Amino acid sequence: MKRLALATLAALALPALAADVAYPDGYRDWHHVKSMVIQPGHGLYEAFGGIHHLYANRKAVEGYRTGKFPDGAVIVFDLLEAPAEGGAITEGRRKVVGVMARDARKFAATGGWGFEGFKGDSRTERAVGADAAKACFACHAPQKDRGYVFSSLRK
Repeated sequence: MKRLALATLAALALPALAADVAYPDGYRDWHHVKSMVIQPGHGLYEAFGGIHHLYANRKAVEGYRTGKFPDGAVIVFDLLEAPAEGGAITEGRRKVVGVMARDARKFAATGGWGFEGFKGDSRTERAVGADAAKACFACHAPQKDRGYVFSSLRK
């Protein structure tokens, strides 16, 4: 019964917790982790097709280097359309700014990370909200041994 009550409280808290993930002002001045392009034919193209730039604040860089992400670490997944023309792939319009924010206590139900996506160039229109556990954490859960993070710093 106690477990059921805790699970129910955690589920009810998720919508409020998603609202706790703020838009990461100035993230393009942070450490650039890597870039990649997901093109047609890739299994994640429908959801994440385009150019990805990943940025990390100082605490997240510390986490990449040590393997333990401290509270306050923030990783940003900047997803842009990737139009191809004349043999070149260029940056198109922004699709989403995805954010992972580390707070082990506040986001305990999702591995210590809060997740949110901000639509297009909006700093307020949220794409994930109450679906963070399903939309983001379910995919990140298999990366538990890597701090729930897919990326790594380039050498």
